[in-house]
Amino acid sequence: MASVRKLLWLVLVLFVECFSFHLCIHGESQVPCYFIFGDSFVDNGNNNNLPTLAKVNYLPYGMDFPAGPTGRFYNGLTPVDIIAEHLGFDNYVPPFATASDSEILEGLNYASGSAGIRDETGRNWGVNINFNKQIENHRKITSRIAGILGNKRSADDYLSKCLYTIVVGSNDYINNYFMPMYYDTSRKYSPEQYADVLIDQYSQNLRSLYLLGARIVSLQGLLPIGCTPNATHSYKRAAAICVDSMNNAAYLFNQRLKSLAYRLNQELSDAKFIYLNVFDIPLTQTSVPGLNVEISGCCEVTKNSLCIPNKASCQDRVLSLFWDGFHPSEAINKIIAGITYKAVLPFI
Repeated sequence: MASVRKLLWLVLVLFVECFSFHLCIHGESQVPCYFIFGDSFVDNGNNNNLPTLAKVNYLPYGMDFPAGPTGRFYNGLTPVDIIAEHLGFDNYVPPFATASDSEILEGLNYASGSAGIRDETGRNWGVNINFNKQIENHRKITSRIAGILGNKRSADDYLSKCLYTIVVGSNDYINNYFMPMYYDTSRKYSPEQYADVLIDQYSQNLRSLYLLGARIVSLQGLLPIGCTPNATHSYKRAAAICVDSMNNAAYLFNQRLKSLAYRLNQELSDAKFIYLNVFDIPLTQTSVPGLNVEISGCCEVTKNSLCIPNKASCQDRVLSLFWDGFHPSEAINKIIAGITYKAVLPFI
């Protein structure tokens, strides 16, 4: 049965590889710049020099990435790395923390591991750059772009043609709501109320980005956070059995995020907020009848569910659903990237 499971998973991976190949555009990039906001799912090094446990600039992270460990929370490419390839960029989008003036016109990555929509989210790990601060950083960059292009009108016109990707919200549950020993949000709010609070703040953030020139914005919904190896281990669940309370909370958030995207498109002129439903991607691999897909990471992890430094990882990385205790595998990232690119393609 295990061999059958691996065979079917390999077929899926090969399909994604083929799909990705046909999506790749060579030559001039399809958008002038690409800006990324969010958390560890898309962080590519902004946390490296922060006083935090949420940084991964060590092996086995990056073992399959050309530059080695960079601060990406995977063995290889992040979803936005793959999207940048689809868009035709020659290089991956650089992290805000180390970007040079010559790079900012092609976009920046502001994402920060453990960050969330709420400012306090993830501070149990140490310092992070929360979503509000990421937008403040982008505000500074847009001012610099206006200086380079000559004026704000030219900058706004330029930025309106760029793509923006936002992947945030998971930590507001994993490293906030479902951590009552550190945070009081689960005592103050029901899951429905908490989703409303998060979306209200998210709405303000998106309106701020709109005023800064953003027009084409992909909003990735939450993955099933109750199906991560960390969640199933923390709640003492058997393999392939997810934590319903966490997944239900994520579902409530996703419903509201989808509605928010629709509402903003109605209210804001020329806005193209694109909601991306990725919730079912890992679930389809854990619920195929008779396959018994195990929920486990590819690397051996610490008590914080990140890979143990310099420890060997599994050999069949291409067949894994998860890389560490939190993050999906590169195979899942390729599926997410393909969905994102296909969704934004009509608008770029």
